[in-house]
Amino acid sequence: MKNITLSADEALIDRARSEAARRGKSLNQLIRDHLEELAGYREPGNEFERLRELSQLSRGHRGEWRFNRDEIHDRS
Repeated sequence: MKNITLSADEALIDRARSEAARRGKSLNQLIRDHLEELAGYREPGNEFERLRELSQLSRGHRGEWRFNRDEIHDRS
């Protein structure tokens, strides 16, 4: 594996590091994942992990609410 040097604003790095931690990853892993995606090297098996990651980032929550049969078939 080859190392690279990346220069960026300190505040940007701090925010990115916080976001990586929120996702349970290091900043290094987050950047490596992005580079793989950018280069088209993501294996199909990893797409499920990406979907799981995106769903955890989602801010939409339905709580305890569920459809009921009448609501699903209401055509008015």
